[in-house]
Amino acid sequence: MRFRTRAFLLCFLPFAILLTGSFWTIRDLVQSNVRDGLRESLRQNHEAIARVSARNDLQNSRFLRVAGENASLKAGLQLMLSNPASTQARGTVEDQLRELCEQMGFDFLSVSNPSGAPLAAVMRTHAGVSAVPVVPGARKQGLLTLGDAVYQIASVPVDQGEENLGTLSVGRSFDIAEFGTPAVLVHNGEVIRSNLPGIPAAEIGRALTVCRGVAECNIRAGGISYLSLSSEIGTPGDGYVLRSLQDMDSATAPLSRALNRIFLITLTGALLGALTFSLFSSRSIVQPLSALILNLRASEDTGLLPELRVNASPILEMRELTSGFNRAAAAILDGRRNLQRAYVGFIGALASALDARDPYTSGHSGRVSALACATAAAIGVAGNALEEIRVGGLLHDIGKIGVPDHILQKPGRLTIEEFAVVKLHPVIGRKILDGVKGFSVYLGAVELHHENWDGTGYPHGLAGEAVPLAARIIHVVDAYDAMTTDRPYRQGMSHEEAISILRRYAGRQFDPGLVEVFVALVSCDRSRAAEFVGVA
Repeated sequence: MRFRTRAFLLCFLPFAILLTGSFWTIRDLVQSNVRDGLRESLRQNHEAIARVSARNDLQNSRFLRVAGENASLKAGLQLMLSNPASTQARGTVEDQLRELCEQMGFDFLSVSNPSGAPLAAVMRTHAGVSAVPVVPGARKQGLLTLGDAVYQIASVPVDQGEENLGTLSVGRSFDIAEFGTPAVLVHNGEVIRSNLPGIPAAEIGRALTVCRGVAECNIRAGGISYLSLSSEIGTPGDGYVLRSLQDMDSATAPLSRALNRIFLITLTGALLGALTFSLFSSRSIVQPLSALILNLRASEDTGLLPELRVNASPILEMRELTSGFNRAAAAILDGRRNLQRAYVGFIGALASALDARDPYTSGHSGRVSALACATAAAIGVAGNALEEIRVGGLLHDIGKIGVPDHILQKPGRLTIEEFAVVKLHPVIGRKILDGVKGFSVYLGAVELHHENWDGTGYPHGLAGEAVPLAARIIHVVDAYDAMTTDRPYRQGMSHEEAISILRRYAGRQFDPGLVEVFVALVSCDRSRAAEFVGVA
């Protein structure tokens, strides 16, 4: 085999294999990240379901305590225990259960004697609340299946003084349609409830056979691939399992199609380019490349490709390669400049996107950035540290992108629950920026600008100089701008009122030294901060 051919194969084949493998690896990594995100979302849904269930149990326990102290029910139980065969006594207890069921909105009520034997029960149907002649499958906790109905059961003892009269059990209908994510309720391996539209329970049951004994699995039902997570629900050992499902096809199909299309076009172009390049470069690859490598060593110190002399080689192809290399070096340099401009523009766009959501805070991020820079410069901050404060001021409220509009733009004062959502915005902001390379230096300003000097702030309760300087400066400036800006529920304060409040809370909420620097700055010349808007 001729040297030229060997050189061509050595140039082309490794490049083609590496390029193809890289594309497929990138696609798999992207799809894997999507699946991981779906898996995390499914786990969060599972946790939310558990929290809702815990709240329901707590509510039921309060209702149960009230129902268990019902004097009429106690009297009826005493009568029934003393006359077990009395139809009148049973009717009295059933009337009391029916009345409790109507008053408290339960779907099932039953009582049993101290030994656990069922005495009477009522059930809500479409026709109203009616007595159940025979109580099937008495249960004090967990889930209970009665015919076509599934109930969540909770119980409380009924005591008269120190004597136990029996147990009162209540149930609410288990409605799987209330879950916001696809879910399936399984009892002893059989699907008894499902909110998957258009897929028969029998088909879902067959698909779930691969998941027996496994908490997380992949299934296919109705022509769709699902990721499934399971957890026991109700009383352990009763055989009830709730499986949450996530549609993998819908989440990954558009991304897979786009990636395949991009990769196919890019791969074809890249391989054609590699083929052309290899054909020409294989004519003379040893000496010309050695000379080229010597020239390239200069780039190790600068990080930029050096400009080569076009006429340094007698070979036409090498001269063309050198000329092309010089054009590529210029394009890379231009690309770096464009990237820097895009970086600056991206930061401004993020701040503008946040301000655009609320007309009352329009320009807030820019003002905070400018005043924060002015304050930092007044205490001698300069260079990269000043740039971090400038950008941190622009991005400090970026986490409010994750706060719903009905809370962020609410015309009145926020409730405690709504304010708790707003207080999450520093953590949300950190999560937004945490995955962006080059933004790590701004995370402290974004996440910690609501930490107080005395440690009473949020999200971590840091105190004093444990809070970064950038965050402490932005905290003061942010409060000042918020106080002097009109809001839907109040007029903005005057400059003097805002300064008075800052001084009042210096040493508690704010760094006292920074408050004095800021007050001296804005009191001397408030317009001076404008010159810092363009600090680079």
